[in-house]
Amino acid sequence: MATIEKNPDDKNTCKNAEALKLTNDPVKCGFSGIEKAILACKKCPLHETVTNKVIGKGSTAPKVLFVGEAPGKTEDEKGIPFCGRAGKELDKMLEYMALSAEDWAVINTLKCRPPGNRNPTKPELESCKPFLLAQIELLDPKVIILLGNTAERAFCPGRKLEWGIPENFDGRIVLKLYHPAALIYTRLREEVQKEMIDQNRGLWE
Repeated sequence: MATIEKNPDDKNTCKNAEALKLTNDPVKCGFSGIEKAILACKKCPLHETVTNKVIGKGSTAPKVLFVGEAPGKTEDEKGIPFCGRAGKELDKMLEYMALSAEDWAVINTLKCRPPGNRNPTKPELESCKPFLLAQIELLDPKVIILLGNTAERAFCPGRKLEWGIPENFDGRIVLKLYHPAALIYTRLREEVQKEMIDQNRGLWE
């Protein structure tokens, strides 16, 4: 899948990243404005060690938006989310969910890779959250699938969701599923993941 591109019909695109920083509504800057702001961001130390910041990939008008944790080694090298081993597991999920190319997009809670693929810290998640929320509003998905606990902590801190049980957040359906990387290391979760997907197909079909 291609990287998420700016909407050619977006007439409110900010001219530069500084404009995004100054506005109270980052969504007005459009996809290209948010991308420029992410690339220019130095809010946390992760920008010092990153090779490529990772913005997202998939449709600009998805039914389903997947929110992952943070870029890994391969993603950092290529600047594309879920292009390594976890990406192959995500591809299998997409096929099982019967989602076509225009039906989905994927972003991460962090746009920079934490050194050694360690878990993101709370300050790092907070620094990146404005970008996460702006991307969600612009992509305007019908369903948000949080891939694992880190995505949950970033999206709804202090709230614990049940695995595979959808909840409503400000008019959006939110569902927590296992991160694809977790399926690599714990294969027994694959069948559980499929069961959770089967129980929720009506959300996106």
